[in-house]
Amino acid sequence: MPESRVARPRRYLVCEPRFFAVRYAINPWMRPDRPVDVSLARRQWLSLVDAYRRHGHTVETVEPLPGLPDMVFAANAAVVVDGRVFGSRFHAPERRPESVPYAAWFKAHGFDVQHPESVCEGEGDLVPAGRWILAGTGFRTAPEAHREAQEFFGVPVIGLTLVDPYFYHLDTALFVLDEENVAYCPEAFSPGSREVLERLYPDAVLATREDAMAFGLNSVSDGRHVFISPEATALADRLADRGYVPVPVGLSEFHKAGGGIKCCTQEIRS
Repeated sequence: MPESRVARPRRYLVCEPRFFAVRYAINPWMRPDRPVDVSLARRQWLSLVDAYRRHGHTVETVEPLPGLPDMVFAANAAVVVDGRVFGSRFHAPERRPESVPYAAWFKAHGFDVQHPESVCEGEGDLVPAGRWILAGTGFRTAPEAHREAQEFFGVPVIGLTLVDPYFYHLDTALFVLDEENVAYCPEAFSPGSREVLERLYPDAVLATREDAMAFGLNSVSDGRHVFISPEATALADRLADRGYVPVPVGLSEFHKAGGGIKCCTQEIRS
């Protein structure tokens, strides 16, 4: 029989896709010549917000700004641990202005914000995982930012190297299930990083590259419910076998920009 899982209420920060578009290409998913249906994107985004609230989570919003089409991807703006905010310094010049409104939101809500000196893309590459922070590098966030985050939070930071450009952020290749376990795609990581993950998480839920390409690993878990792309059916079945409850939420329009459920979701850990 699968284990009984326990959900924990979460606090999420999101940003309405009012100005969402694909105007430039900074990852293999993005094609500016491919139109985005903004109305559909907004309906899909609202379905995600509704799913979070129906499962007992608090959802807060930051106001989107014109000219920042990727601002909807709130996870990239910062990482928050124990009420401390480590902000972002984006790799792509097109996204760098996003740091300002997110930092302003956190400050307005009583948080102090540490601005990284090195390239760092928030929860895209810094993934709090219980006793430590898993930290991706290889395409966006610099290894120097890993050291900055460790000094700021006083939490061990474990660097992992990504090797597949389709999984340019750690949160496209791995997500945290609960305080003790993760799901990830081994093929997305360098051999050494794969060994690290095997040692840290011998009972991890392993996903295929097909699962990952369906944005199945760009998921959000509250410890029991896993908000997941409906196309990642094989991964959803594996999670259900382990006692988790998949909650499918389709964000197909956001896939055109290389984002999914987790990309649209910043967790505020107070």
